[in-house]
Amino acid sequence: MTQSAFACTGASVLPADAIYDFEIPAEAPWSRIIRKGQTLRIVDSYGQQAVDTLFYNAHDFGERYSGQDTLREQGMAYVDTGTVLLSTEGRPMLRVVANTGGAHDTSAGACSCESNTVRFGHHTKYLHACRENFVLEVSKYGMTKRDVVPNINFFMNVPIEPSGDLAIVDGMSKPGDYVELVALMDVLCVISNCPQINNPCNGFNPTPVRVLVWDALEG
Repeated sequence: MTQSAFACTGASVLPADAIYDFEIPAEAPWSRIIRKGQTLRIVDSYGQQAVDTLFYNAHDFGERYSGQDTLREQGMAYVDTGTVLLSTEGRPMLRVVANTGGAHDTSAGACSCESNTVRFGHHTKYLHACRENFVLEVSKYGMTKRDVVPNINFFMNVPIEPSGDLAIVDGMSKPGDYVELVALMDVLCVISNCPQINNPCNGFNPTPVRVLVWDALEG
């Protein structure tokens, strides 16, 4: 992804000014502390790639992102521009300030070896999954499987059917689409670049994504 490709989006920040710029490999986990006031951009570099994401209070991991509180307070079923992500304590964690990738799911949760087995058969049990990515990454901070809570699925297309069921269908995000968030407190961001190959959330072809961080803008 070139700088000129970012510039044409009309974003207020430029890659050249980022203090951090990293490509998360396909199927891999990643984490970083995002300080209050910093901007985090997650880029779907190749399109149709689900990016499962968790946030924790960087000073108290017991306080973490709450999808239920976030949806209830905003009165909408998806995360989109303007959404304030709330914690389990009801406090603002981040605000979505830019978004080209459509509405983002925060209800369907993360794939796991167990759910793969139930949905797709026992032969899929040992395929890598987001929950295992999360467990591996949070263990670096002294957390365990019990600390992995319902997450946001950036770029995952999950329409609500007339029956009320959630459907996971082909992603709508295009190469270079991104979501941008400003931290309202110091947060630990944990990502699983989804390895799922049994449903269309990744177009059956997991690909790398890019994360960039900018310091707080002055003024």
